[in-house]
Amino acid sequence: MLNLERLRTLNAVARHGSVSGAADGLHVTTSAVSQQLSKLEREAGQQLLVKSGRGVRLTDAGRLLAEHASRILSQVELAQADLEAQRGHAVGRLSLGAFPTAARGLFPAVLTALRAEHPQLRARLVEMDQDEALSRVVRGDMDLAVVLDWYNKPLPVPEDLIRTPILDDPVDVAVPVDHPLADRAEVALEDFAEDEWISWPKGEFCHDWLLSTLRGKGVEPRIAHMAEEHPTQLALVAAGLGIAVAPRLGRGPVPEGVRVVPVRHTMCRHVFAIWRADADRRPSIRAVAEALQAAGAGIHAAQ
Repeated sequence: MLNLERLRTLNAVARHGSVSGAADGLHVTTSAVSQQLSKLEREAGQQLLVKSGRGVRLTDAGRLLAEHASRILSQVELAQADLEAQRGHAVGRLSLGAFPTAARGLFPAVLTALRAEHPQLRARLVEMDQDEALSRVVRGDMDLAVVLDWYNKPLPVPEDLIRTPILDDPVDVAVPVDHPLADRAEVALEDFAEDEWISWPKGEFCHDWLLSTLRGKGVEPRIAHMAEEHPTQLALVAAGLGIAVAPRLGRGPVPEGVRVVPVRHTMCRHVFAIWRADADRRPSIRAVAEALQAAGAGIHAAQ
């Protein structure tokens, strides 16, 4: 009889492409993964992996068994979702991911509400880049993630994921207090054609959005500095080193020396939650989605 947890380990190796990646996804050590695979090979009576350079690759038998493992694990998840739905209670453990401003702006209220309303549910939040969060949900390593796209740049989401809107997050422009446009009631992006920008790092979804949006307005962006976190970007703005886009979600107090000015034609980020379709019937998933929507509605009412 093939062991389910060992099939899960093989499936993780197939999805991640390495033993170390599987270990990270399963939150175990690489030695634990290797031990499980060795036991599975003995159960199967065939070699499932071979060394390939510094890593491993699946044999033909390994790929065949990994395909079966994927289908078996999907059925197990559906069975778990049906059992949870029959009980009608949000119970068990959930792993949640969110990009930094969502983790800061949404999840303190969300996790507090879940603890009060669903005491048998254990939700664990991990702050991370949204590309990683999306990948983890697709691979099955994470139950739900909060991600974003922009009003003019959709985020591609695989068809086997459910998405539900949380809120639209307006975006301002942050400028030094002595900037010529600091006291304007509103601005247009074209007004900053001669300014230097502080952006997210290259290759990030938001960095690409900023470049394409400015170029769409006829402005060739001049990127002076790059920083991952919004507080760092605002600190650079306060020092007079450039201007930056400043989303309102999770922004917190604006540093002295910075003014945030609304954009005339409103820019916003669409914030939404994603989870796998085969988990859609789980009350725990629904409980988190409802808590997120309630937190989003509260933020929208306060803006």
